[in-house]
Amino acid sequence: MSLSRLFSPLSFSRRGLCLVGKASQRSASTNDADNNRRVLITGGMGQLGTGMAKIMRNKYGNDNVILSDIKKPTQEILSQGPYLYADVLDIKHLNSIVVNYGIDWVVHFSALLSAVGELNPRKALEVNVDGFHNIVESSSFHKLRLFSPSTIGAFGPDSPKVLCPDLTIMRPRTVYGVSKVHMELLGEYYSQHGLDFRSLRFPGVIGADTEPGGGTTDYAVHIFHSVAKTGHYSCFLKKDTRLPMIYIDDCLRAAVEFMEFPSEALTQRTYNVTAMSFSPEELVEEMKRYYPKMRVDYEPDERKQSIAESWPQVLDDIRARSDWGWKPDYDISRMVKVMIEKIDPNSTL
Repeated sequence: MSLSRLFSPLSFSRRGLCLVGKASQRSASTNDADNNRRVLITGGMGQLGTGMAKIMRNKYGNDNVILSDIKKPTQEILSQGPYLYADVLDIKHLNSIVVNYGIDWVVHFSALLSAVGELNPRKALEVNVDGFHNIVESSSFHKLRLFSPSTIGAFGPDSPKVLCPDLTIMRPRTVYGVSKVHMELLGEYYSQHGLDFRSLRFPGVIGADTEPGGGTTDYAVHIFHSVAKTGHYSCFLKKDTRLPMIYIDDCLRAAVEFMEFPSEALTQRTYNVTAMSFSPEELVEEMKRYYPKMRVDYEPDERKQSIAESWPQVLDDIRARSDWGWKPDYDISRMVKVMIEKIDPNSTL
């Protein structure tokens, strides 16, 4: 791969790299029994939960997917399907939900993200570490399939910046990253003792329907809302800070396909997935196709900038592509077009 390819807005769409391996097709279809599985989603009121619930309810039945959180849901959320109060710090309550509702799978989204975690490290450790301990213990005891996402934040300044592989040096500098490395390793340990544990390292997730959860890549969501309202955005990262990204539809589809894939066909428990890599400046140039008069100021936040500079610029997800057929649908151009259509439908596209 040439340097010019590595240092331009990268996209790994199905129109590009296509690997042929043991999973050249997307995950195999499931039988009727599998389609009646019961799923619990923790941390369901965050950026990914409601979207995941919608996809899984369409596949497995509305009443078979239970969204949960410690927050009071809106009437809209309640009207869409089952919702429960579930505190991941209360293992007895978690066990009662698993037993009373016949749970088969757990999608564990409860976490404090990178930027928020640095403001309250003690709380981040409580939710991200103690909460996962309870989830993994309950999942192991009840023989569930457990998916708990990881992050680019699990890497650190000693990890490769370009084409960072699944297996490499991981010395994160944030409490969020430390907690996710702990999660990966503990999940893999339990997998050696019978638990079907799975994790994907997500890059920055971009979506229009829910607010981001306090991560370092959140600028790539905030900018669309701010420019649609005011024509202006103040970016908290330097203009040339390149980071891996993924559109939310790809992110959620990856998780579902990975969850459905036969366990015995996986060669590892944790995989990188990515779709594109870009800097704020490159995102702005793409957005100017639709907002030619938009203005962006760069006012780097020292804490967030330091976090971003410790992460890889480009992830290598070749293992996910070859093992279970991962292929993203969205590159930067398609992502920007869809985001503007959703956030600013009256704009001229």
